[in-house]
Amino acid sequence: MVLYAKDIVETDFLSLPPDTSVLEAAKAMATRHQGFAVVTSPDKGPVGIVTEWDVLAKVVAEARDPARVRLGEIMTSTLVAVDPNEGIDRVARLMAEDGTRRVLVVKNAKVLGVIRARTILARMRDYIDAVSAQIARSQVPLF
Repeated sequence: MVLYAKDIVETDFLSLPPDTSVLEAAKAMATRHQGFAVVTSPDKGPVGIVTEWDVLAKVVAEARDPARVRLGEIMTSTLVAVDPNEGIDRVARLMAEDGTRRVLVVKNAKVLGVIRARTILARMRDYIDAVSAQIARSQVPLF
């Protein structure tokens, strides 16, 4: 039983263009209970990501007007992304190495969804439980 990125990807994510104001983005993030937004080009290709930390550190802490600052100004453009057929072991390794909590799942230059750290941890726990149960069932009692 191998799990792939496509098995755990969350397809419901917030996607906004780079010219969206931080104020608009923050309202959308709050409404959708999302701690991030994927910044996409007009053809829906990913160009960056903005997290709640970006808003705090790059707008609030610098006393900038969130209605005037655009996502394109504060987004992180170095994205961590995988193919849908990538194993979750590699996804987990990327998260650990890059210190990221979100990995994009991309196919044909389009974002299919996001894998969050908490999702991968929960699914890995389920996976370990399933493997442990299979091992337990396969063991023959000694007596």
